[in-house]
Amino acid sequence: MIGQTLRNREAELSVFRRRVAFSAVVTLILFGILASRFLYLQVMKREHYHTLAEANRISVVPVVPNRGIITDRNGVVLAANYSAYTLEVTPSKVPNLERALDELEPVVDLQAKDRRRLKRLMEESKNFESLPVKNRLTETEVARFAAHRFRFPGFEIRARLFRQYPHGELASHAIGYIGRINDADLKRIEAAEQTVNYKGTDHIGKLGVEGSYEHELHGKTGSEQVEIDSGGRAIRSLARSEPISGNNLALSLDIKLQKVAEEAFTGRRGALVALDPSTGEILALVSMPGFDPNLFIDGIDPVNWDLLNNSPAKPLNNRALRGQYPPGSTIKPFMALLALDSGKRTPDFTIADPGHWMLAGVQRPFRDWKPGGHGMVNLHRSVVVSCDTYYYGLANDVGIDAIHRFMVQFGFGSKTGIDIDGEMPGLQPSQDWKMKRFKQKWYAGDTISVGIGQGYWLATPLQLATATAILANGGRPVVPHLLREVHDVKTGEKRIFAPKTREPMNFKPEHLALVRAAMVDVTQPGGTAAASAAGALYKFGGKTGTAQVIGMKAGEKYDEKKIREEHRDHALFVAYAPADQPKIALALLVENGGHGGAAAAPIAREVFDYYLTGKLPGPRKPTVNDGPAD
Repeated sequence: MIGQTLRNREAELSVFRRRVAFSAVVTLILFGILASRFLYLQVMKREHYHTLAEANRISVVPVVPNRGIITDRNGVVLAANYSAYTLEVTPSKVPNLERALDELEPVVDLQAKDRRRLKRLMEESKNFESLPVKNRLTETEVARFAAHRFRFPGFEIRARLFRQYPHGELASHAIGYIGRINDADLKRIEAAEQTVNYKGTDHIGKLGVEGSYEHELHGKTGSEQVEIDSGGRAIRSLARSEPISGNNLALSLDIKLQKVAEEAFTGRRGALVALDPSTGEILALVSMPGFDPNLFIDGIDPVNWDLLNNSPAKPLNNRALRGQYPPGSTIKPFMALLALDSGKRTPDFTIADPGHWMLAGVQRPFRDWKPGGHGMVNLHRSVVVSCDTYYYGLANDVGIDAIHRFMVQFGFGSKTGIDIDGEMPGLQPSQDWKMKRFKQKWYAGDTISVGIGQGYWLATPLQLATATAILANGGRPVVPHLLREVHDVKTGEKRIFAPKTREPMNFKPEHLALVRAAMVDVTQPGGTAAASAAGALYKFGGKTGTAQVIGMKAGEKYDEKKIREEHRDHALFVAYAPADQPKIALALLVENGGHGGAAAAPIAREVFDYYLTGKLPGPRKPTVNDGPAD
């Protein structure tokens, strides 16, 4: 019994030893695996996990640069920045946004429009980090939210710079506006490889100078390394790369002159472009009615958007650049120069104007604006009294292709190259154009209409102003531009804007002098713009024009009192001043204004008076179209 018991114990001990050995081996293997894993994580992958840990501890926050300031030529601020607090939310961090907004209302005064705007921004913005819930919080609202912040994860109070346009609607089409970055803007930013530079930026220039010079105004985004706690709250700043503010722009606009011009259009639709004929600098660019660019900064509300977008007056349409109208009789000085340049007319060539002109093979006469005609008319008088009959015959003798070749030199039918986007090219017709456009041949009757600026001919007010500047400066083409100087914030230097130059046009000085003398007499007694120049302390040259909106039936007489306003003729005027040494040239149009001499020329006079003498206009009287009709 004793030996058997000992043998059992030895067997059990042997089993125990084997089990212990096995357990020891397993334990050593496990510790070996653990040690190797520890070695892998702590030694071999140290840099990788150190970086991840630092990323959890440190947040890199973009520091948005200040947007550049825009001023006029005299330093008057047209677009500025100011700081205010905004409540923002990162929707991905809020489980139930609607409920959170409901709970937020007693803390921050949220309006229905704020919630509508946030909803719209969420629909438009796919790659957002944060979106504004309410801008420009009061100090009380900031304090209340700070006390209740723990209840609203995903919401933050941030100090933001806001754009401000202190002059409201004044020069709105020239200055443009900024708005929130949308998908189309993101694509442009990515295409320009500027994604990093726009990190943290919510707004971008949309129109006018703000849009076209975005690359100058935006600046360079900086960054800040911020240590954060487990709740995502900032503890301290570790490092900072300062942003570089956008450059400041000085425009060629004279905002006081702009105000005079816009007020002269009060209650009327139209456009005006005034520029320095020696440099191409735009002094005033008017499109009436305008809009308040401040409405777009926070995202325009539906009510105001509907008012602007659906208004029959089309305030968002830049008529100065995009409005394409028949130039009417404003092209007669150019046609007169063509007559002299081509040799088709001499200064002494005279016609007897019976009040109409007949084209061979056509039964219906082409009528002059003055019933009974102007009697004996030479080239000089044809401009002064705006004799249609003279130019019917001239156009027929010259031919459409010669007219086309001559007029494209002045920029008609093509963009002027102004330094803001959106310009339309107008239309300078030719035989080839009509065949390509309508698959029809050109008829002689088409040429007759073009001879007085009607028919297929279309021009923008900007084109007319630029062409008039060529007459004023002796035949030297200029490129119209709004930018005058760039003030580099980083270097402190001023860069003068230098537009492309163009070769002078080869006109005989005596021919140009004849045309300019006739334009001066347009504003003297007997001329179609005589009333507008009465009492002026200087002489100026000009040409009135009237552009048909609808055609008249054979034998039907135009009577604006019997025609709906939107069907009345447009009133045009081109001019330069002073007559001997022009400092300003302009073109303007009053939509459905009637006669150029009555509706358009008085506006030019107010602009000239202020620019040349500093005189502000007095009380305005309603215009009455009882003078010459063109």
